Amino acid sequence: MSSAELITAPLRSLDNELYELVKGINIIESVSPLNYRLEKAAFFESSFSRNPEFVYSTQKVDSFCLKRSLFNLPVDKLAEAELSQLYSDVIESHVDKIDQYKSIGTPDFLYESFRYYGEPSEKDIRNANFILHLPDIEPNRDAILCADEIVARLEKFARAEGYQYQIKLDDSMIANALVSGTTVKVNSTAQASETEVDALAHHELGVHLVTTLNARNQPLKILSMGCPVNTMTQEGLAILSEYLAGCMTLPRLKVLALRVLAVESMIEESDFKKTFLFLKEQHDVADDQAFTITARVYRGGGFTKDYLYLQGLHQMLNAYESRPDFNNLLAGKVSIEHLSVISGLIEKGYLLKPELISPAIAHPQDNDAIQKFITHAIK
Repeated sequence: MSSAELITAPLRSLDNELYELVKGINIIESVSPLNYRLEKAAFFESSFSRNPEFVYSTQKVDSFCLKRSLFNLPVDKLAEAELSQLYSDVIESHVDKIDQYKSIGTPDFLYESFRYYGEPSEKDIRNANFILHLPDIEPNRDAILCADEIVARLEKFARAEGYQYQIKLDDSMIANALVSGTTVKVNSTAQASETEVDALAHHELGVHLVTTLNARNQPLKILSMGCPVNTMTQEGLAILSEYLAGCMTLPRLKVLALRVLAVESMIEESDFKKTFLFLKEQHDVADDQAFTITARVYRGGGFTKDYLYLQGLHQMLNAYESRPDFNNLLAGKVSIEHLSVISGLIEKGYLLKPELISPAIAHPQDNDAIQKFITHAIK
C-alpha cells in the first residue's frame, strides 16, 4: 500500500496542525545574541572583568494556550501504535521546548536546558580529559580561508551534491557556519583552514542540510519537527561525517572536549569570566576561541547542548558499525532512540527512505590508525 493510501485525512490533519503549532519554536536561532560583537569587544576592553550582557530576539508565546492545543491533538485516535507513540513523544518534547523557548535570557533557561539536554556525566568529563591530554601533533599547514572563500567552497560542495540551498553571510553569529532550514549562514568574520572548511561542509551541508531536505521530502511533516531530543543524534552524525570524510583533526576533537568542560564550568560557576579564564589559563586556549566556546555555553542564560557532541559521536559510530538501518537516521530529524520506530514506519510505507545520503557516509574515506584509535576510544 502506498503512503497516499496509508495516510488518512485525520492523520494528515493531525500532522499539519502539529506542524503549524510548533514551527515557530527555534531554540538555536533564538539564543543567538543580537549584540554578540559589541559585548565581545566590551569584554576584551574590560580585560576580562566585565561579564557580557547578551540580548535576544524572541517572539512572545502564550505557552498555556499552545500547550493546551498540543495536548488536545487527537493522537489517541491513530490506529497505528507506532505512529501514536511517535506523535505523543514529539508533542511532549515540544512542550518542554516551549518552556525553554519562553525562558531565553532569564535564569530559568538553564533549568529548562537541563530538562531538555541534560548535563555532562562523569563519563563525558573523562572522555573530554582523555582527548585534551593527547599530545599535540604537527600544526595544519593548510591555507586559511576568509568568509567569502568559505562561501565559495560550500557552494561548490552543495552544487556537486545537487542540494537545494541558499547561502548568505551573517554579521551576528557565534559559529563559523550553520544551517537554518535550507539557508546556510556563514559568519562574515569567519576564518578557517581548508581542512576545517571541508569538515564544515560535511557537517553542516552533508548532515544538517541533508536531513532537512530529506524531512521535507517525507509524506508527513513529523520528521521536520524532529524526534524528541534529536540533537545528540544529529550532531553526532555531523561529527561522524567529518571523521568518515577524513577531515577530523585532533584540534577539532579538542574543541569538542573543551565544550564539555565549559558546560561543566558554566553549571558550577555561573560566571562567564571564570569559565573564560578557566579555558585560557588551565587549557591555554587563545582569547578568541575561549570567548567563542564560553559564549556558546552561556547563551540564552546557560545552554548545556554543547556537551552532547562527543557522546553523539560515540553513539553514531557504534550505530554506523552495528545497525543495518543506520541510513534511516538521515530520513529527517531522527533520534537514535526512535530509529526502530522510524524504520518500522518506513517499512510500512508511512515514511520514505532517505533520498539523499551524506557523501561521507555513502563514500567513507579510510582514516589512519591513530585517528581510528582516538575516535574509538571515546566511550
